[in-house]
Amino acid sequence: MIILVDFGGQTAHLIARRVKELGAQVRVVYPEEAYEKAKEEKPDGLIFSGGPDAVFEKDAPTVDKKIFELGIPILGICYGHQLMGYLLKGEVKAGTKKEFGPATLLIGKPSTLLDGIPDRSIVWLSHGDEVSKLPEGFVENAKTSTHNNASISNENKKFYGIQFHPEVVHTEFGEQILENFLKICGLKIKKRIIDKEFIENIIQDIKDSVGRERAICALSGGVDSSVAAALVYKAIGKNLKAIYIDSGLMRKEKTNFAMEVKIVNARKKFLNALKGIIDPEEKRKLIGRVFIQIFEKEAKKTGAKFLVQGTIYPDVIESAGSKHAKVIKSHHNVGGLPGKMKLVLIEPLRNFYKDEVRKIGKILGLPENILNKEPFPGPGFAVRIIGEVTEEKLEILRKADKIITDELKNINLWQAFAVFAGIKTTGVRGDNRAYGETIAIRAIEAQDAMSANFAKLPYALLDKISTRIVNEIPQVNRVVYDITNKPPATMEWE
Repeated sequence: MIILVDFGGQTAHLIARRVKELGAQVRVVYPEEAYEKAKEEKPDGLIFSGGPDAVFEKDAPTVDKKIFELGIPILGICYGHQLMGYLLKGEVKAGTKKEFGPATLLIGKPSTLLDGIPDRSIVWLSHGDEVSKLPEGFVENAKTSTHNNASISNENKKFYGIQFHPEVVHTEFGEQILENFLKICGLKIKKRIIDKEFIENIIQDIKDSVGRERAICALSGGVDSSVAAALVYKAIGKNLKAIYIDSGLMRKEKTNFAMEVKIVNARKKFLNALKGIIDPEEKRKLIGRVFIQIFEKEAKKTGAKFLVQGTIYPDVIESAGSKHAKVIKSHHNVGGLPGKMKLVLIEPLRNFYKDEVRKIGKILGLPENILNKEPFPGPGFAVRIIGEVTEEKLEILRKADKIITDELKNINLWQAFAVFAGIKTTGVRGDNRAYGETIAIRAIEAQDAMSANFAKLPYALLDKISTRIVNEIPQVNRVVYDITNKPPATMEWE
């Protein structure tokens, strides 16, 4: 068994997932309880996660130093790597050059942790601080082009620290590194598979939770809510009622549902509520409140006590789903929900990632057109409009978004969409000065939504999209392309 010490990193849960996929049991604990839990439970190994703090800051999360005396192998990742160096009397300082995104790992001295890894490989970083002086007994095993001590080790004590993130898919040999650590801990590798038996256990858990009560489902037609609804329907059958709330904030497309759905037109209610709202956090939370008000009203009609939502783990992470995590943005179905909500939440996908959700949906027999649907935010275009949401801005954004999706429909991307940037710029139309809106194009390649690369689209294609947008939407006179990866950016602009 592995104990994962969660310092609030955005990918801490992803570390647990990767380790579980390799066949090991994982227990996630907070730093302040880590020593006592490790002493009591005697795990095979410890992993210190990343985190948003600096180890030398006041009140930064830490562990009891006695944890290093237990004789248990330890892997420190990013913040965990820095904390281990700091507590063992090395030195950590703010880096002169920050590293966010891909870098080349250059291996020097061999390490058991890096067995089977080429001398040069791509790793993913997200840090501002660095271990500048190694603790006694440690050696440097690898560096990047801009930083030393990207991988360090004390082989005698089986302590290992890495500045990069092996858990994200963009680190080329990340799984191999985690597998190596499990072998160092004496564990056998047996990869976990999502199969029918696994799904039956989820369905049984739902049955046990809901019993004979009724539930309503917040259905959007997207993959997350559709899979969540299918799981709950398997568990409670006709006691589930599916509801689609037409907020007026979604794409202009036919919404496909795999079951009978009641549609509630609430366009005016949402637009009126969003009047004058500029702050993105306030937008998300307000949308969450309005959704719940409508669902509670509908629940009274059916006698439902439970509300089913398609919340997945990246939503939870960005809404600070961990004690030491920082809120990046509240999701309308997580941080945006009111504290005194009358309905009891059922979120069967809360601990899963998008790729896993699709696997579950495929086993459940959901249609391909639902399973392969591009991710779309629950708050819809409200979080793709920078500033106040108005009917005019929504119409401009819908047209631009339709052009982008039409032109990119044959390219296999995770997401591609338009953003109403809220910036007016000067242009020229027919020899006259024009002062128009700016549209940003966001196109992303990803696997699990925890990390992503911007898509390297051909210039000719971008040119075609840009030309269509400015020609077909007279209010727009500038188009820009977002070339930022995640991290440091998130998928959405708000």
